Amino acid sequence: MDECLSLSGNLQPGQRLARGVARHLSALGFAPLEEFVPARGLRMDILALGPKGEFWCVECKSSRADFTSDGKWQGYLEWCDRYFWAVDEAFPTDLLPENTGLIIADDYDGEVIRMAPEDKLAGARRKALMQKFASCATRRLHLMRDPSAGL
Repeated sequence: MDECLSLSGNLQPGQRLARGVARHLSALGFAPLEEFVPARGLRMDILALGPKGEFWCVECKSSRADFTSDGKWQGYLEWCDRYFWAVDEAFPTDLLPENTGLIIADDYDGEVIRMAPEDKLAGARRKALMQKFASCATRRLHLMRDPSAGL
């Protein structure tokens, strides 16, 4: 099965945060795609395509242990224009690097508390990412409409 087709039924705490963040980003005009794989060994909780063609990466952390066990987050920086952490209100935000964005979220919504600094993608990287993003999104839509397609 294609790596971008991983869809889960029961939501874990981080996935519930992702749902709230995705709802908030959608309200801002973004198209969020959860559990996106930009390159082998990386899986973003959310990659969102903005109204001006910008890409925001959001990593959802449900606990201190979840955050401290994540050693790959810096590898995501080269795959987005802005990088955010999404956590709930109880999360100790002083653990999060200050040069990243911050979204406080719950299962149903979120709010950008600190805007991430912009580091624009190179044109060739943006084009390749846009194509992979579109391909993944359309495969997921097709699979939802035709589960037996076996893409």
